[in-house]
Amino acid sequence: MAASALHSTGTAAMSLSLFLLATIAASSFSPADAQASSSCASHTFSSNQLYASCAALPRLGTTLHYNYTAEGNKVAVAFRAPQTSKAGGWVAWGLNPNGTGMVGTQAVVAFRHSNGSLVAYPTLLGSYAPSMAPADAAELAFPVSDVAAEYAKNGKEMVVYATVALPGKGSKFTHVWQQGGSVVDDVPAAHPTTGDNVLSTGTIDFSK
Repeated sequence: MAASALHSTGTAAMSLSLFLLATIAASSFSPADAQASSSCASHTFSSNQLYASCAALPRLGTTLHYNYTAEGNKVAVAFRAPQTSKAGGWVAWGLNPNGTGMVGTQAVVAFRHSNGSLVAYPTLLGSYAPSMAPADAAELAFPVSDVAAEYAKNGKEMVVYATVALPGKGSKFTHVWQQGGSVVDDVPAAHPTTGDNVLSTGTIDFSK
């Protein structure tokens, strides 16, 4: 394996394994309380898509908008995260249906590819050193569709969209979110290891 490939893989493992640290310092929040935020509820998306609920997440200045459908137990989400790097960073949001840590989380990742396009896809965090490769539908623990991403606010914010068929019959899950300042060799590079970046996890009930 080439040295650059080793660097890329190691960087991805370092970056994404920090989700575990976030779980250790987990903090819960109330979506009902967050919905009162005017900056959250009044946000306008480029497609004029409307979301019935939103949560101003307690870390990283991020926001989750969502439409929950009880019939079929599905949720359409839009995850917004500020971008501070002119070179382009990455964002990720996901659910862990069976645990509270990184391992077992199914995430949606978005970043600018080296070819200039903005890519987004579901991926599995099945270990402390995930490949971050796109996951096939057969590999997913629960279906994810309508995955897309875009820049907003003149490139100062990245938005990733997805529709998730929630596993089981419940609507309450552990979710984790993250953002990083750079992408190296088309792999998300390490994010800061202090502050909000190691506290970005919580519990959400989409039916509330």
